[in-house]
Amino acid sequence: MEKEITTLYQSKPQSYTRDDRTLFDRFLQALESGQIRACEPNGSGWKVNSWVKMGILAGFRMGAVIEMPWSEHKSFFDKDTFPERTFTLHQGLRIVPGGTSARGGCHLEPGVTVMPPSFINVGAWVDSGTLVDSHALVGSCAQVGKNVHLSAGAMLGGVLEPIGSRPVVIEDDVFVGGNSGIYEGVIVQQGAVIASGTIITGSTPIFDATRGEFLQRDLGGSFTVPAKAVVVPGSRSLPRHQGFQVYCPIIIKYRDAKTDVSVQLERDLRAITQ
Repeated sequence: MEKEITTLYQSKPQSYTRDDRTLFDRFLQALESGQIRACEPNGSGWKVNSWVKMGILAGFRMGAVIEMPWSEHKSFFDKDTFPERTFTLHQGLRIVPGGTSARGGCHLEPGVTVMPPSFINVGAWVDSGTLVDSHALVGSCAQVGKNVHLSAGAMLGGVLEPIGSRPVVIEDDVFVGGNSGIYEGVIVQQGAVIASGTIITGSTPIFDATRGEFLQRDLGGSFTVPAKAVVVPGSRSLPRHQGFQVYCPIIIKYRDAKTDVSVQLERDLRAITQ
């Protein structure tokens, strides 16, 4: 499929054939089933599958905007290549009533709980045991690991272009506090805690107070928050401008038993079956 999708994306035809649409439908089904993903672990880090992003962008090109009835009095208008995802009880998800939407082409593993209202975009991957809380966003192609808590109002930025750019990656057992935002290809490694209101981007330096130094950019051109780091909002002095400060996320410590208690998820709330 990789070769076919790459050819379809690069050819940029004036019109698309039925075979092109059939190929894209197979591609979308593979995304939703988890057979393929936009970014995946490769043993030493995370590998971006650019061809998957090409397939998503090709879907936007070939799609036509249609009316998508939602209720008797309301409709949405979007590309027919990306309908809203529907789920069934046997898929092992909890999607609580109240306005949540998942776009076609996203993947949710059994055991995921989604609170309303939330939005999960195309190409996103959400692994088992994760809680997507109210008003949370999982952006296009964002990768979320197992047993993650995306608190209310948490934003995970999406990225489709440039093709080779890494999406936001949240590894297993991470706690993302309320009204926080993680953008521009940032990786948050296993067990880290992002405090409420913390904003982390690929252009905002992160200071590790435990080591007295700023994190260096990783090979993806963004930042990797170390495993079990506890990150809070902070500020730093602006060089050559005495009295002025700019925003700066700060690693104040690394996760310990006390931290584990404060961010422990209530398993009963996330239970799919008893």
